Amino acid sequence: MQNLGYFQPFYQDLIEFLQEPDNRFTSWGENIESELKAELIDRSHGDMARWQVAFDALPNITPKNAYLNQSAVELQGDIESQTHVELKDALKGLMPWRKGPFQFFDVPVDTEWRSDWKWDRIKDHISPLKNRTILDVGCGSGYHMWRMYGEGAARVIGVDPSKLFLWQFEAVKKYVKAAQGVESLPVHFLPFKMEDLPKNMRRFDTVFSMGVLYHRRSPLDHLSELKSALRTGGQVVLETLVIEGEEGEVLMPEDRYAMMRNVWFLPSVPTLMLWMRRLGFKNVRLAEKNYTTMEEQRSTDWMGFSSLKDFLDPNDPSKTVEGLPAPLRATIVAEAP
Repeated sequence: MQNLGYFQPFYQDLIEFLQEPDNRFTSWGENIESELKAELIDRSHGDMARWQVAFDALPNITPKNAYLNQSAVELQGDIESQTHVELKDALKGLMPWRKGPFQFFDVPVDTEWRSDWKWDRIKDHISPLKNRTILDVGCGSGYHMWRMYGEGAARVIGVDPSKLFLWQFEAVKKYVKAAQGVESLPVHFLPFKMEDLPKNMRRFDTVFSMGVLYHRRSPLDHLSELKSALRTGGQVVLETLVIEGEEGEVLMPEDRYAMMRNVWFLPSVPTLMLWMRRLGFKNVRLAEKNYTTMEEQRSTDWMGFSSLKDFLDPNDPSKTVEGLPAPLRATIVAEAP
């Protein structure tokens, strides 16, 4: 057994779940502790100590309610003015906040992305999440994980290599647990990439991958990983950047795309659906498609760096600063064979 030290309380419930005898995730449970130790302790991020100080400064207060089924994931309750200052300062120590929004008591965290808009676009196109075991790949701060849990999911496991997102997620979880009066919740953030997970798990009822595919050098490998994580008949919800075009058309940026270095393949929707059919997905269909607006992605007091308006051509917002098509996103839904 590995000692995760400070992080043990974050993961004890998940470790016990994965290591239960006859559990469908037993093979993953055998290695989860050593993998967490390697990622959180042996290969720790240079800012981990600073983020831990901010997290530890969060006041120990109990919300009256945790609202998970509304635009802002809200921890609701009344707090004194001094507590407000302490809470806001601690949350500011975990900036930048990119995915949300959140409401911590009387402190609104206005994130770069209105992630609730994406959720509103896709929620009516997916199978009901009640009692499902869900994997959220590239989960960010966990905003969508809380929306999934709010829909009645039995367990939600998110993976994202960003250590800052881990602390933001745990800040929310601290207060959701307090509001519900429990010591653990079946919602977990793992600081891993999808390719770090066990192969051929075939265990999840629903797998989300939103905003990941274009960061992968091999999009087909990523699609195969998603399929291998799903049980037979399980559902994949894939959201990614695409281009307008016919089957067979794909954009590969020469260098950057919208100022991002790590963007590789932007297929047309027909091409993406072809890839998924070739890999064996069933009932592949387009759920929604939309251009990202400057109202949905923008700089805020909680994310003070450049955002979408800085990535688009100031004279022609239909193009990026590199002269490529502006960000167009599509969500594809399909089932595993």
